[in-house]
Amino acid sequence: MDVQVVREHAEAHCASLLAGEIDKAVEDFSAELHSNLGTIIAMLPLPLSEATVESVELGGKSVVAVLRLVGESQTVLLETRWKERDGRPTIVEASHVVEAAPESPAPAEEPAD
Repeated sequence: MDVQVVREHAEAHCASLLAGEIDKAVEDFSAELHSNLGTIIAMLPLPLSEATVESVELGGKSVVAVLRLVGESQTVLLETRWKERDGRPTIVEASHVVEAAPESPAPAEEPAD
């Protein structure tokens, strides 16, 4: 599957989510994801104020696109795995990207007297 074609589909998916066109956005989901639609929608920080494609990479037999979704009180990175189904790119998996917590600085040593 072509990475650029998936990028275009992922950008259109983000545009649908940003516009609040959830019915249009879920057209990109596989039949398996449709059966768990509530779980997928619950991962989204709706309504969105921003939706962008962070990255698109070939991942084995699929293409992985990471979407940055910004809501009123939360920003979510959503990893979507795309495969060709019925002749078009389709999201077959979606999960949150867990970012590593920033390292806290080591406590400063107190000077010896």
